[in-house]
Amino acid sequence: MSKTENNTNLFNRAELRADCERCFGLCCVALPYSASADFAFDKDGGQPCKHLKPDFRCGVHDSLRGRGMRGCTVYDCFGAGQKVSQVTYGGRDWRQDPNNARQMFDVFPIMWQLHELLWYLTEARSLEPAHPIHDELQTALEETIRLTRLDPESLFGVDMWTYRANVNVLLLKTSELVRENGRRMRKGQTGRKNIPDRGADLIGAKLKGADLRYQSLRGAYLIAADLRGADLRGADLIGADMRDADLSGADLTGSLFLSQAQINAAKGNAATKLPSSLVRPLHWPA
Repeated sequence: MSKTENNTNLFNRAELRADCERCFGLCCVALPYSASADFAFDKDGGQPCKHLKPDFRCGVHDSLRGRGMRGCTVYDCFGAGQKVSQVTYGGRDWRQDPNNARQMFDVFPIMWQLHELLWYLTEARSLEPAHPIHDELQTALEETIRLTRLDPESLFGVDMWTYRANVNVLLLKTSELVRENGRRMRKGQTGRKNIPDRGADLIGAKLKGADLRYQSLRGAYLIAADLRGADLRGADLIGADMRDADLSGADLTGSLFLSQAQINAAKGNAATKLPSSLVRPLHWPA
């Protein structure tokens, strides 16, 4: 077994969780936002948020939603912040090294995309029904890990649009294999809710208690949809917009390609069942 293979086999999603203690507040500086329902004021990219403290901690972390900064409680960097801070720049922060600050801010969104792909590829590689393409997924996983270790100049040379498109082909194959296997296992069962493929407009849809197992909800607009008690096991949720979707009592265990940001943007409660890789948001009622 090669060293690369060994490192990849040991790779796990714990490394793809945001660790703000090891980050230089990059999301609070590098990213722009506008005054809206998610943010209380405008901020340009590269401008530190007025709530960012000298130690790179948020000064209003415990009251973000009450201060109109809901977007901050939704965002998740997939661990890209600490990777750029501690690996790409070796622990040199943008205040200590102002000459490289702009470069660091530009590297951050590239690393975010690579870590997002790592999140999906790690999950895909672990799914048994995707066994026919495990070698391809392993190769893509190793290559993505390699890219995250590049120096800043090399990262700027990565064609992210093309790279994401190529990885997405594998993720789509994974989804089809897993969902087909699931549908085959539950053949003959009724009550299935049929949803149009990719990008379905389900804004405000009444899907309470719906059987959505093994459906493709890739890129679906589920904004403010009523999904209380819905069964989403095995459903492909990659890219689905779940802002204010009500997941109270819904079952999302075994759902495909669900991210922490999607869960953070939705509503839920103590009865909502989540995949073990995700954390119940603090703003959900107990």
